[in-house]
Amino acid sequence: MALAKLDVVVLDCPDPRALAEFYAGVLGGTVEVNEGDQEWVDLKVPGGPSLAFQLAPGFVPPEWPAAARSQQFHLDLAVADLDTAEKGVLELGARPLDTEDRSRTFRVYADPAGHPFCLCAC
Repeated sequence: MALAKLDVVVLDCPDPRALAEFYAGVLGGTVEVNEGDQEWVDLKVPGGPSLAFQLAPGFVPPEWPAAARSQQFHLDLAVADLDTAEKGVLELGARPLDTEDRSRTFRVYADPAGHPFCLCAC
């Protein structure tokens, strides 16, 4: 028996609304902001767990790959076509981290705040 149910995945970042808008462009969904609270923004994702973005003053993004500033976690995002999805995330502001090997079923990017994520056609 499970002790808990996954409710939301929270990403620390310097600009919660901007990062929520980036992921809304990637995943779809609805950005929800409590007026007066600029420290927390929710993204309600259809058919999946919600993402939340929390203001982290002094945020230092992880480096990939780097032991000294480990990524600590990343999102794997399933896609039907890697090339199409890659074009879309780059237009939204993602940065390629490990995309040279086009024979693999995944590619690694950083979101605008620097969090690594993978597009996976697995």
